[in-house]
Amino acid sequence: MAKNALLEIKQSLEAHVGSKISLRANGGRRKTIERTGVLEEIYPSVFIVKLDQDQHAFKRVSYSYADILTESVEVTVCNDDGQVKISYVH
Repeated sequence: MAKNALLEIKQSLEAHVGSKISLRANGGRRKTIERTGVLEEIYPSVFIVKLDQDQHAFKRVSYSYADILTESVEVTVCNDDGQVKISYVH
């Protein structure tokens, strides 16, 4: 079942490659990291986000689909139709 869930998350992200996204990640010790960027690439077990240059020291970050499944990372796609949150519903 978990493998199927990861595949569903990957497929929902594939539809938004090239879109502007907003990330909220658990930074540990009660810190939440918020970043914005563009969903750049999709790989079998991770996805790459190119961050906005003016806001962040890093150019790219990667997260696994399991991070979304375990809710360590929240991904929100920002497009013309509004905002779409990528998550897995049991």
